[in-house]
Amino acid sequence: MKKRLTHSLFLAALMLIACRCMAGISTQNLRCEMLENPRGIDAMHPRLSWEITGDGRGIRQTAYQVIVASTPAKLAANVGDLWDSRKVNSDRSIMISYAGKPLTSRAACYWKVKIWTNKGESAWSQPASWTEGLLNAADWKAKWIGYDHGFPWDSVSKFSRLSARYYRKQFNAPQTIKKATVYVVGLGHYELFINGQPVSDQVLSTPPTDYTKSVIYNTFDITKNIKQGANAIAAVLGNGRFFTMRPKYKPKKIKEFGFPKMLLQLELEYANGTKQVIVSDGSWKFTADGPIRTNNEYDGEEYDATKEFPGWNNTGFDDSQWLKPELVAAPGGKLLAQMNEPIRVVQIIKPIAAKPLNTGTYIMDMGQNMAGWLNMKVKGNRGQKVQL
Repeated sequence: MKKRLTHSLFLAALMLIACRCMAGISTQNLRCEMLENPRGIDAMHPRLSWEITGDGRGIRQTAYQVIVASTPAKLAANVGDLWDSRKVNSDRSIMISYAGKPLTSRAACYWKVKIWTNKGESAWSQPASWTEGLLNAADWKAKWIGYDHGFPWDSVSKFSRLSARYYRKQFNAPQTIKKATVYVVGLGHYELFINGQPVSDQVLSTPPTDYTKSVIYNTFDITKNIKQGANAIAAVLGNGRFFTMRPKYKPKKIKEFGFPKMLLQLELEYANGTKQVIVSDGSWKFTADGPIRTNNEYDGEEYDATKEFPGWNNTGFDDSQWLKPELVAAPGGKLLAQMNEPIRVVQIIKPIAAKPLNTGTYIMDMGQNMAGWLNMKVKGNRGQKVQL
């Protein structure tokens, strides 16, 4: 009797261990094209990946099932109206190609995965998502805008020095917003604002390319940024490698693409089902007579705080003295969605020392190699110059 009881307890312990192993198996870090919940991609058969985690050792996937739905509600109900892979006997968990219904521009896709392993079966993962961008040239209603000239304070020469360009447009949203999406290209770099607030934490967008071959655009969900009534959309364009660094200095080495330009399309969907599209065109306003007087990667940036115009990227700003942009030629390259992680500020570093070199000059020691820029407060008089 005692032996039988011991045997039963042993089996119960084994079953408990097995249950714990099964309960501990899950999937995490779902990725689409190696990105977390990307927006505006242009892959027709995006590749899906996940990581496997569990309490035990030696866990090995033996099968998976992926469900992709057009709405969160359908996904929650396990209805894969876009794709249901069914159970696939495979140990693959990386770069599984979507094989469902053909995807169209702006399509929203919600997905999840469950797996079977040699240690048991997982529950469904937490939901993930991606959206498709503008897949066809005809989807773009916007016009390229810019100004193919320098200004008197600029230098379009062997050592080019070109000021930043500031663009803005005010518009009215008459209904309650259901969804707002903006597609934007700003060459060479841009920063985009809605009602005075940046639309993302990206910096130095977008990545440089040979703009005669490919041009990268970004997609942002700005539903929370838009309000019913008056709104303002604004962008500042830097030179990046479009209006390139000293282009006439080494013309065979440094390719020249022209003056900065922008393509932007804001699509609004209202709660009553109606839609509105705001595009870059000749109705915008712009100026180059702002605080960023010059900017490039060779020679840095000159910032004149006496030229600031507070509120320029918000509603109610008086832009009556600003210019109208020109409708300019496209750079020539194919429009492609950005399919890599953007540049972001990942850490703020404070200097460990500031050592005097001579009168009024200091060497600042950051304590490590870094790529970034300085955030500083200046206690001085109007018109004083600080050189870094």
